Amino acid sequence: MLTSYYTVKGYGEHEITIQKSRFIAYVERATTEEEAQQFIEKIKKQHWNATHNCSAYLIGEHDQIQKANDDGEPSGTAGVPILEVLKKRHLKDTVVVITRYFGGIKLGAGGLIRAYGSATSEGLNATGIVERKLMQQIHTTIDYTWLGKIENELRSSHYQLKEINYLDQVEVITYVASGEEEQFTEWMTNLTNGQAEIALGAEEYLEMEI
Repeated sequence: MLTSYYTVKGYGEHEITIQKSRFIAYVERATTEEEAQQFIEKIKKQHWNATHNCSAYLIGEHDQIQKANDDGEPSGTAGVPILEVLKKRHLKDTVVVITRYFGGIKLGAGGLIRAYGSATSEGLNATGIVERKLMQQIHTTIDYTWLGKIENELRSSHYQLKEINYLDQVEVITYVASGEEEQFTEWMTNLTNGQAEIALGAEEYLEMEI
């Protein structure tokens, strides 16, 4: 699993006009090729009367799945420029469809490449990008006498407090960045004079807007 990566916040759309042609960007997160294709088909049905519905997607930890479709535009002038923007932004698990309604003025190959690239960039900006960081949940069990000190120390540290469970003893669950488990354990052990029980919990990704 990657310790961190960038992707889109979720669904988004944004429209620009270039030389009287309308370019509408539709953006979505997709973790499988099937999800990406379903999204493309949905937009195509929605805009069945558009001149073109060009698309690209990039899926997988190592960008294993990459597809670009010009949907009738001259070869390499639409799908590839969309895909290139996704790559330049270092995005993963992202699908983009650019719907074009032709406005009567031909843009030429260079103009099309710029138009589809701009529509994609502006669509991504409007949607928002997040960084997904792999975090390890760490469960720290302490006596109630330690709670005030531990809670204060955690809140002023770079670690993220997930929740506190008030049981026979207090269970404090903290998010710790993958790779920092040993450092956190040592820190917590020192804070409690070795009187804390520390155990690893589940791993999960947390999202932070950038």
